[in-house]
Formats: sequence, C-alpha cells, structure tokens
Amino acid sequence: MALSSMTGFARTQGALGPQTWVWEARSVNGKGLDIRLRLPPGGDALDQPARRAVAERFKRGSISLGLTMTSDDQEQAYRVNEPLLKKLLAVTRELAMDGVDRPRMDGLLGLRGVLEPVGQAEEEGVREAREAAQLRSLEATLDALALARSEEGGRLAGVLAGHLEVLEDLRAQAANAEALRPDMVRARLRRQMADLLEAAPDALPEERLAQELALLAVKADIREELDRLGAHLEGARELLTRGEAMGRRLEFLSQELNREANTLCSKSSDVALTRIGLDMKAVIDQFREQILNIE
Repeated sequence: MALSSMTGFARTQGALGPQTWVWEARSVNGKGLDIRLRLPPGGDALDQPARRAVAERFKRGSISLGLTMTSDDQEQAYRVNEPLLKKLLAVTRELAMDGVDRPRMDGLLGLRGVLEPVGQAEEEGVREAREAAQLRSLEATLDALALARSEEGGRLAGVLAGHLEVLEDLRAQAANAEALRPDMVRARLRRQMADLLEAAPDALPEERLAQELALLAVKADIREELDRLGAHLEGARELLTRGEAMGRRLEFLSQELNREANTLCSKSSDVALTRIGLDMKAVIDQFREQILNIE
C-alpha cells in the first residue's frame, strides 16, 4: 500500500431522470478524521451512509463532502416552512433586544430548511433509486479522492526519503568527525583536567578527580546518540516502504530524531561537530513539516 497524503480533491457528476447532481470532496490535514458533510434539502437519508463510506476509506484528515442537486423539471416550485421561519423570527427579536442587528429576510430564507421544494409527490421507489445512484456516485468520488491522496503521498514519500538520506550522510559525518578520534579525545580530556587542577590545585581529592574525569569522558562520547540516530533512520525508512496510515508513527520518530540531535549538540565541544548537529536539526524540522501531510 502506497503512502497516502491527507490533501486531495475529487469531483463526480451523476444523473437519473430529470435529476442531476455533483459530489465534491476536499481533504486537508487533520489530527484525526473530521468529516464535514453538506447535503441539499431532502437528502438527510444520505447522511449516515456517506459518513460510513468516508470512514471506511480514510483514517485521518479533515474531509469536506458536499452534494448539489439540480432538476430539469420545469414545474418545480418552493414553499416557505412557516413554523421554522416563525421560530427564527422569534429568535431574532430576542437578539434585537440585546442590541444585535436583525438579519435580512433574504438571509433567513437562505437558511437550510426554510425554503422547501414542492411539486408532485415523489414515489418511494423513485426516491430510493435516486439515492442508490447518488451513493454509487459518492463511491466513485471517494475512490478518486483516495487516488489523489495516494498520488500526493507518493510525491511526499520521495521528499521524505531525500531528507532521510541527508540525515544519514550527516550522521556519517559526525561519526567520522576529527573530534571523535581517540587521540583527539584524550588530548581534550587532558586539557580539561589541567584546567580543573589549575582552578583548584588543592581542593580536589583524588576520588573527585576520578569522578570528574569519568563525567568528561561520558560527555565526550556520542556513540550512543549516533547509534540511536541510525536505528531511528532505519525505522523511518521501513515505515516509508510499508505505506499505510503511518503519519503518527513518523511523527513520533521525528521527535526521537530531534531529541538525539539536541543531545549531540549539547555534548559537542567541537565547532564542526556542533555545526553537523545544527544541520541535522534543520533537516529534521523540514522532515516534520512534510510528515504533517501524511495520513
């Protein structure tokens, strides 16, 4: 299964008799699955089936789904839902008492359910046939949306793989840095111990000196950080090849990568090694920004 993005767009048209309709689906980033559905008056029966169809296909993303309908029936007319309009007018009067401007009548008439289509009564079989055809159109719309998200995910997978290659190269540079050569480490430890002794020649007992030397040696050793960086990079590459809904796992790995890069910078006492750590952090930030688009 290819890696999937959370951004995409799809549009399909359908028709049955005098009725024509258009489904439009837009998807953007989201922490979870957020479905926003807009149906025309009389389309409430499609609400739950449409939401189930979306949830079956997608795990994450803010998805806006809308259905618009038109009719070639020239005898179509509309009537005002007077009970609903009276309730709305009562609400506006109460709000006006609190200083809120009353809405215009054309605004009230534009609210869903205030104007209702009227005409010849629609037979139940005709309505069910139209709804079934609209759900088939919806399936095609969601298939197209899934394809669009998959294509965008393929592009992002290439970008993310490029970031991982850069991070692997930086890790190799850090592992081969001159500051990590044994002779350089020993020389640096000697200088640091000499500084300690010069600062307090009689105040540090032998045990304290041994402790300070051990602490300096641990601080100078970044091999564990480099090993963990390598393991996290390998895990990220594996997730990219597996595809599926891996956005949250990649987000977790990016946090771990950033933690190791921070530790490397804090331990480093060499300018070149610090620069490598800062370059890592910059690439990890770019990696994390792209992951926000992954399902």
